[in-house]
Amino acid sequence: MVRRVAVVGAGVSGLAAIKCCLEEGLEPTCFEQSEDVGGLWRYTDQAEEGRASIYRTVFTNSCKEMMCYSDFPFPDDHPNYMHNARLQHYICKYAKHFDLLQHVRFKTLVTKVKKRPDFSVTGQWEVVTQRDGKEETVVFDAVMVCSGHHVYPNLPLTDFPGIQKFKGCYFHSREYKEPEKFRGKKVLVIGLGNSGCDIAVELSTVASQVYLSSRSGSWVMSRVWDNGYPWDMLVITRFRTWLGNIFPRVLSDWLYVRGMNRFFKHENFGLMPLNRTSRKEPVFNDDLPSRIACGVVVMKPNVKEFRETSVLFQDGTVQDDVDVVVFATGYSYSYPFMEDDSIIKSRDNQVTLYKGILPPQIEKPTMAVIGLVQSLGPIIPTAELQCRWAVRVFQGQCMLPPVSEMMDDIDEKMGKKLKWYGNSTTLQTDYITYMDELASAIGVKPNMLKLLLTDPRLALEVIFGPCSPYQFRLMGLGKWSGARKAILTQWDRTLR
Repeated sequence: MVRRVAVVGAGVSGLAAIKCCLEEGLEPTCFEQSEDVGGLWRYTDQAEEGRASIYRTVFTNSCKEMMCYSDFPFPDDHPNYMHNARLQHYICKYAKHFDLLQHVRFKTLVTKVKKRPDFSVTGQWEVVTQRDGKEETVVFDAVMVCSGHHVYPNLPLTDFPGIQKFKGCYFHSREYKEPEKFRGKKVLVIGLGNSGCDIAVELSTVASQVYLSSRSGSWVMSRVWDNGYPWDMLVITRFRTWLGNIFPRVLSDWLYVRGMNRFFKHENFGLMPLNRTSRKEPVFNDDLPSRIACGVVVMKPNVKEFRETSVLFQDGTVQDDVDVVVFATGYSYSYPFMEDDSIIKSRDNQVTLYKGILPPQIEKPTMAVIGLVQSLGPIIPTAELQCRWAVRVFQGQCMLPPVSEMMDDIDEKMGKKLKWYGNSTTLQTDYITYMDELASAIGVKPNMLKLLLTDPRLALEVIFGPCSPYQFRLMGLGKWSGARKAILTQWDRTLR
């Protein structure tokens, strides 16, 4: 029987893991290497080793009604999109409200997680931690890995010939904090993800010129959509997902491209993705098109070669006198504390997890990796539902199929992902489809037919309104009495 659970990391996933364990009568111990909760959202002036790092002006890309914990809405007076400091405050309030902090050991680094010699019988793990120079080994019945995937920077310098002879300054976006020191400089930002676009836009207010280089383009969306409402409350709905699934692929692709081009034509701004119909996660930036239109951000193709003070691009153009290069080239996921890395990366050094959570080939299902998915949807409710599923698996209340079936399921989903999202986004998944899959397995997916018969007003909001996290607290284990009211008043809080 699983009783004692080790939770690695006290970010949004780790706190959800602690709470889910407590709700099921388990005894969680969370190890956090820093001095506070929040993980990625806890801003520090310097990037810290082994921790995610954000810049001072990071705002959320999901609105407050979509990204909250499912039984803990944001206060009415909070803005729809939040600065990182305000989100960090909410995370701390959540931890305090549910009395989670007493289960967290701060300033404690997990150095090793390894199977016990009798693992095939007990499913137990040895967790080695370090605090104040002292090492401690504790045995746990299960482990929940909540260490995030924005920690280890991907800096592919070998892909950029001549970077060694470049006389300017270059660094990964993880090191970037604020723009002032780049006043009057010519800056090249490489990478058209959320960080690259944010940094390019912010630097354009102080730099003499900003160049933004992209290898494959990207869709750029605004946080503010029709009639000024948050994009995700209008886009992430069950009805839209259902339509997307029943339409022929050709029609679905056409509608997708048309929707993405509704505010401006990406081609005209040098932003058009090479694979027009790829559903890979778009970039959220309200200011980039206007910065390009004003000429303070200039779009460039991929870099072909660096020279001492200039950069040659793939289209043959050369940009002279470049002072600074920011590599916004993303992150690689790594688990240095895992003694056997193949538990999580069991094929071709790629993450291989059943339902995106469970290593399928271990003898006992007593390890869960939380938060290692990306979707066009918020991470907090995703991680929370993953935790609810994982804890039920630990307790044997959610039965798993044989290993061969789990591997077939992984392969089938990977095939679909490659078709929809392309090679570079193997963590990508469709938000509502994924959430419903987990919710169905543990009996908390809203029953539409029952709702239509017993509570038609609520049913219509669930089907046609935003798929907000409260929907997964309407029924089943973990039901929250405030879920119905939260759904019916979500637009009021948005307007507020």
